[in-house]
Amino acid sequence: MKVHFLGGAGTVTGSKYLIETGEHNVLIDCGLFQGLKKLRELNWSYLPVSVKNIDAIILTHGHLDHVGFIPRIIKMGFRGKIYGTAPTLDIAEIILLDSAKIQEEEAEKANLEGYSKHHPAEPLYTIKEAHQSLSYFHEVDENSWKTIFPDFKFRFQYVGHIIGASFIEIETNGKKLVFSGDVGRNEDLLMKSPKRPEQADYLFLESTYGNRNHPEEDVKQILKDLILKTYEKGGTFIIPSFAVERTQTLMLLLWQLKAEKSIPQMRMIMDSPMGADVLKVFYEHHAWHKLSSKEFVDMCQAFEITQDFQETLHILEDKSPKIIIAGSGMVTGGRVLTYLQSYLNQESTTILLAGFQAEGTRGRKLLEGADELKIYGEYYKVKASTYSLNSLSAHADQTELIEWLSKIKNKPQKVFLVHGEPHAADCLRQKIEDTYKWSCHIPDLFEIVELV
Repeated sequence: MKVHFLGGAGTVTGSKYLIETGEHNVLIDCGLFQGLKKLRELNWSYLPVSVKNIDAIILTHGHLDHVGFIPRIIKMGFRGKIYGTAPTLDIAEIILLDSAKIQEEEAEKANLEGYSKHHPAEPLYTIKEAHQSLSYFHEVDENSWKTIFPDFKFRFQYVGHIIGASFIEIETNGKKLVFSGDVGRNEDLLMKSPKRPEQADYLFLESTYGNRNHPEEDVKQILKDLILKTYEKGGTFIIPSFAVERTQTLMLLLWQLKAEKSIPQMRMIMDSPMGADVLKVFYEHHAWHKLSSKEFVDMCQAFEITQDFQETLHILEDKSPKIIIAGSGMVTGGRVLTYLQSYLNQESTTILLAGFQAEGTRGRKLLEGADELKIYGEYYKVKASTYSLNSLSAHADQTELIEWLSKIKNKPQKVFLVHGEPHAADCLRQKIEDTYKWSCHIPDLFEIVELV
């Protein structure tokens, strides 16, 4: 057997791992590269393997860096089946259609403004191609073995992180391979605690937070204090947020604070069409998260859920104190930019950054105390107060990753540390070798490893 590390190696993006069993070729995840330009350019390149010979794709979860390459690989000639849990496929559909829309809009803008070196600029894939890719989806129940070839079966096991996310156990050629996907938190507010593998001959483990632990913060108290401070100033409380999982977690916390009468009875708005679509997935798959159907409905009813842009403009006319959750999480696009255009220059405004802010994003600039922010070609003075929350990550930290391995009864032949920056992966390697005395390897991008 061989494994090709086609993405998610030496970086936290573009996850793709191709297993060659000798009889069949199966791809684990099919993610888009994001972030640095040299990585994003790889999305346009053909994979260094024969795509037509890939027999199946198995998805750990629906985030863009795990599913976003699907329309592209179909364009390259893939014709097999794509397997995922029901909520993973629902989230993947939302993510892919949104990604395609963004690709089309960016290509159109580049052509209008003439800043692309390509003439004409084209989207990586279109909305039509994203729609067509959905016909390849095949739902598989969690905790149920699925045989797809005579000597190849797999099982999804609940791993928290986001709705539908699973780690994958594979049995083939007399060996058990385990792909962690993204491991969730032990005490997540919305997701249940991750299940843990009990056996693995070869383990492919994410290392996003392999070099650190999340801070301990009283998130509700922080929210309460900032909201009260903003309310006293008659201001607007804005939370840029990712549409999948983070938005729903913030809605839960704010609903609880309002129900407890810990914050004033002010307007609470969730302004994200994509976030609204994700709420439907949560409602349809309530067994995948902690909230009962009644709690979920009550939570949603506490918010004005906005989808039409005209509603956004009406909200801007309201000068009373209010709480707004809007995409995107790193302030790179979305409805939050419209709100910031109006509220950024007001001292009564509070902006809460509730997640990691990558270098080069507007969120990072706010975090670092920028005096002005460029939005749609114009500069806006920053007079609003900016705060950050660091403990709402949906990824397990180093301690949680080490605990996640604790039920494995045998000694794996090799642990491959993937989906992490080099320093994070190396710190986790040291920790695993010190704790369990297991042999670890940090693969390079496009490395091919033979499994004994």
